[in-house]
Amino acid sequence: MGTTITEFMLIPFPAVQGLQTLLFVILLLIYTLTITGNIVIISLIWTDNRLQTPMYFFLSNLSFLDILFTTTIAPKLLACLLEEEKTISFAGCISQTYFYFFLGTVEFILLVVMSFDRYGSICNPLRYTIIMNSRACLLLVLGCWVGAFLSVLCPTIVMSRLPYCTAEISHFFCYIAPLLQAACIDTYFIEMISFLLSSLILLTSLVITTVSYTYIISTILRIPSAQGRRKAFSTCASHITVVSTAYRSNIFVYVRPNQNHSLEFDKIATVLITVVTPLLNPFIYSLGNEKVKEVMRESVSRTVLPHSKGT
Repeated sequence: MGTTITEFMLIPFPAVQGLQTLLFVILLLIYTLTITGNIVIISLIWTDNRLQTPMYFFLSNLSFLDILFTTTIAPKLLACLLEEEKTISFAGCISQTYFYFFLGTVEFILLVVMSFDRYGSICNPLRYTIIMNSRACLLLVLGCWVGAFLSVLCPTIVMSRLPYCTAEISHFFCYIAPLLQAACIDTYFIEMISFLLSSLILLTSLVITTVSYTYIISTILRIPSAQGRRKAFSTCASHITVVSTAYRSNIFVYVRPNQNHSLEFDKIATVLITVVTPLLNPFIYSLGNEKVKEVMRESVSRTVLPHSKGT
């Protein structure tokens, strides 16, 4: 039988003198850059008519998701690095678990939608504007949120009903693996359900994205002019980079049938997932996309030139 847990004690990183402060400064800088970078991307897309297309609409949603995703983890992690007692309430822990997997699932479904959008644009350009109209884009994004909400809700409810023997969580945030290690009962069945859901979401979305890009690349290679091939590929390069970064780390951490393993190495992988990847995405899309770079340069020029004329 487990005890009634009202709060969990987080064990984020080894308590080495000076390490906590250094990590706080680094992570605060990364978090600030992540929020700023994604807000810049959203602002550019929603204020410039040249970026009012389905591809950039989905990109703005991805940036919004990255803000929410990293905010689910980063503020509490930063607080834990400064506080003596690194605790989180039971309700807060379950909520963090839910929103972490909910927002992560939305993002992977959205990446599939973005690959489908690129497929339509390159492989079926004559019908693209008819298929990917404003209503279709809104429904696709809504489907991402509703599908993720339903797929994550039941496992989270199960986790909230488990009996727990210890209030210690050997991680810097709450998610399924450390919670299962703290449970009093045999969690094999729950681990298998978690494994199957993770596999379904990650591997299925990976297969669909891979198939889409197989058709896209084969279509690009048939374009007769080199300039046309470069232009077509440039619209996909950023998305391919983001997809490959996201899938590598997430499949390594979550597509495993057995969750009873050392969490120390997982901490490094989840730092990449929760902190580094949301930081990289706006830079990948801004530096790897000519149209975004052009709009950004013009926006900076409009901001800087009036000040320079005033002086």
